[in-house]
Amino acid sequence: MASTKKVQELKKRREEVQRGGGEKAIQKQVAMGKMTARERIVKLLDEGSFNEYDLFVEHEARDFGMDQKTLHGDGVITGTGTIGGRPVCIFAQDFTVAGGSLGNMHARKITKIMDHSLKMRMPLIGINDSGGARIQEGVNSLAGYGEIFFRNTLASGVIPQISVILGPCAGGAVYSPALTDFVFVVENISKMFITGPEVIKTVLGEDISMEELGGARVHSEITGNAHFFSETEDECFEQIKSLLSYLPWSNTDVPARKELKNPLKKYNISHIVPADKKQPYDVRNVIRSVTDGSDFFEIQESWAANIVIGFGTMGGRTVGFVANQPLILAGVLDVDSSDKAGRFIRYCDAFNIPIVTFVDLPGYLPGVDQEHAGVIRHGAKVLYAYSEATVPKITLILRKAYGGGYIAMNSRHLRADFVFAWPDAEVAVMGPEGATNIIFRKV
Repeated sequence: MASTKKVQELKKRREEVQRGGGEKAIQKQVAMGKMTARERIVKLLDEGSFNEYDLFVEHEARDFGMDQKTLHGDGVITGTGTIGGRPVCIFAQDFTVAGGSLGNMHARKITKIMDHSLKMRMPLIGINDSGGARIQEGVNSLAGYGEIFFRNTLASGVIPQISVILGPCAGGAVYSPALTDFVFVVENISKMFITGPEVIKTVLGEDISMEELGGARVHSEITGNAHFFSETEDECFEQIKSLLSYLPWSNTDVPARKELKNPLKKYNISHIVPADKKQPYDVRNVIRSVTDGSDFFEIQESWAANIVIGFGTMGGRTVGFVANQPLILAGVLDVDSSDKAGRFIRYCDAFNIPIVTFVDLPGYLPGVDQEHAGVIRHGAKVLYAYSEATVPKITLILRKAYGGGYIAMNSRHLRADFVFAWPDAEVAVMGPEGATNIIFRKV
């Protein structure tokens, strides 16, 4: 009888803790158009696969009345589960508990699951929905962030790290997503900034809303901090599942093989690339002409759109694609596109993913703004990334490859394994008009 009573008490206690901040706080979360932390985990993971860790952890703070407060799970849910039958580690901040604020025990729960993911070589998914550091715990909160950042760095290039911004993520908290591999945001829900509107108003006298300052569209279109944008949380979770289907579970693994499919007949490269060198076209259709089933999973679609990056499969195996986009700025390289391509190339190299590059560009973007923005420094990142990459690297020059752009886009001089050229492709120091003006100018 005694043991039965204890079991019932445990079940009751578990049910209480699993309600987080209570019914009133949950209703407030729903009213903001947001799922609860537990609902998010259930939606993302395979049904019935979640195993929670450290359910009964509580904070240890005693100052400023904290000794009178009970914060279930200390505002974060951690554990393991599966996606597509493969194991992952996950944590989700619970905004219904003290606004998901990060205290010492909250941070220790997160770092524990991070350590586990690194030890077991499993992807780590972090769902961020937090008001920031718990002020009542002082420096202990800041120390917690430091421990998280340190582990983000240790795990970089070893296991896939995914950040999902589903609420506020402000102050020092923003650096953890910035250290991870992929960041997902959702319209009207995600908010990410170092200093909020009130601080900006006080210091600079400028009025700006949270959405205008650090909303989902801002980070997916302007800053490039986000890799994937979606309209709803459900759509976001489907994007995460799609991304993981292309990735290996660690840098000692290879991606799971997918079903072999022929590209769709409507994507014929001979009909996609115009003979006129000045006529634009969508290079994504060129990528679709070689991928299995013509499927292409684009990354950072709305930022630095003059270069296209993403994953597809060829022969059932994951391939990373980098391509100049003639539809935008004639596909030139600039500060942002160099950062975008360089980071993606290094990711593919870290996780054993071959790289295919489609080249069609007049070179680097000229102009005072680009020079002053550091195009030399940023442009060098592409050169460095291709040069150090040891995975298979294949290049196809579609129409033109001029100047420094030719060298940067995985030329043979950067040790591309194979370089192909379309029959009417051009490789030169510059275009014919510019070269003619220099060679035949009258002194």
